[in-house]
Amino acid sequence: MVTAIRNRHAVNRRAVGWVHGGNHRVMSFIRAAGSRAIAVLPLLLAAAGCGSGNPGGGTAWPDADWPVSTPEAEGVDPAAIDSLVADIDAGRYGLIDHFLLIRNGRVIADHRWDHSERYAELLADQDDTAEHQYNYDHPAWHPYFRDTDLHTLQSVTKSVMSVAFGIAVDAGHIPGVDVAAWPFLEAYGPDLTDPGRAAATIEDFLTMRSGIDWAVPGQTYEDETHPTVVLEASDAWIEYVVGRPVGTAPGTRFDYNDGVSVLLGRIVREATGQRIDAWAEEHLFAPVGIDDYYWKITPRGEVDSEGGLYLATHDLARIGYLMLHGGEWDGRRVVSEEWVQASTSPVVTEPGYGYQWWIPAHENGETTIFAANGYGGQFLHVVPEYDLVSVFNGWTLHQRAEMSSWMALQRRILPAIRP
Repeated sequence: MVTAIRNRHAVNRRAVGWVHGGNHRVMSFIRAAGSRAIAVLPLLLAAAGCGSGNPGGGTAWPDADWPVSTPEAEGVDPAAIDSLVADIDAGRYGLIDHFLLIRNGRVIADHRWDHSERYAELLADQDDTAEHQYNYDHPAWHPYFRDTDLHTLQSVTKSVMSVAFGIAVDAGHIPGVDVAAWPFLEAYGPDLTDPGRAAATIEDFLTMRSGIDWAVPGQTYEDETHPTVVLEASDAWIEYVVGRPVGTAPGTRFDYNDGVSVLLGRIVREATGQRIDAWAEEHLFAPVGIDDYYWKITPRGEVDSEGGLYLATHDLARIGYLMLHGGEWDGRRVVSEEWVQASTSPVVTEPGYGYQWWIPAHENGETTIFAANGYGGQFLHVVPEYDLVSVFNGWTLHQRAEMSSWMALQRRILPAIRP
C-alpha cells in the first residue's frame, strides 16, 4: 500500500526529551528523571547553551527547535503550570501524552508522559487486536505512529488541511470560496442538476454546511453504522461520500461531517494536480520547518484528510503559530491573512466554526480563541491576545476524564497570565 511518510529522523517516543546539538549529560538527566524533568528543562538548556531567542523580549521564531524560556520570564505564574502538570500526572485529564505551552514564540512548558504499557493493556482488552490503521486501540498506529514522535491528530487534520486548501486558493488554483463545490468532483458522477448539489459552495463545505446527510444526532463512533466508521472501512472513500444523499439545503445548517473534509482534500488534488499530502509538504510544511510527518492513505490512494495526519507535538505548534501570526512565518508569507481571518472567524456562530477551525470563544463576531480539536484528546488552542499556543496530545478512548484540556486552558493557564 502506498504511504505518505516523511520520517527521516524518527525518534523513539520513550526518550522523554531531547536537545538537538545539546549537552549529552542534560539528555541523560532528562531520560533518567522522566516527564517531571521537563519542568526544569529551560534552566538545563540555559546551562547547556541550548535554545535561542530573548526571554521576555519580542516575538521569537523557531529554527530546528523552539526557543526556550521560563513561565516567569514570559509573564506566566509558574505555580499554576506546576499545579496543572501535577493534575495531569494524577490522571485527572485522562491519558495525556504531551503538553506543550508556548508564549511569545518560546516554550515555557514541555511535558511528556509514556503510557505505552497502558495502551498495550487496553489493546489486550479489545476483541479486535488486528494491526491496521483504523484499529484505534492498536499501539503501532495510535496514538503514535510506529514508536516515533509522530502523534495522531485525528480531526486536527481538518484544520491543517484547511491551511493547505487556502494556499491553493491564494495561488489561484481554486477561484474562491463562493464557487460551486460539486463540479470539482464531476468525475465521480454526482448529479450536478440536483438543486441541493448545484447550490453548494466551497465555503459551505469548509464550514460544515454542505447539506450532505451524515451521522444522526447522538450517533457515536462506537456505532458500526456511523458513516465515518463505514467510510474508514471502505475501499472507495470519495465514491462513498459522493453517493451520500443531500438532505438539507446547503449553507443553512451546521452538520459536522468527516466525509466533507475528505472531499475538500480531493478538491485540492483536482485543482492543483497534486495530492494534498504532497501539496502541503511543499507549500505549508517546508516553509514552517516541518520535515517529518505521516499521513494515512486509503486503499485507492486517497489521502485521509479528515483525520489521518500525524505530526510531532512541537510541529503541530508551528501550524498554530503560523495562524497566530496571520499566515506569515518569520517574514515570509505562507498563506494569506485574508484566509487566516476567515478560517478563524465564527462564520457559523453556533457552535463557533470557521473554515475547518473551531472558534470556542468569540464575542460580537470577534474571535478571542480559535482551536483545532481531534478525537481522543488532540487540542491546539491559539489565544492571540496573549500570544499563546497550547497543545495537548493524548489518547483517552475508553474512559471519561475528570477534566478537559479546554478546562485547563480556561481555568488554569489563562488566569495564570500576568497583565
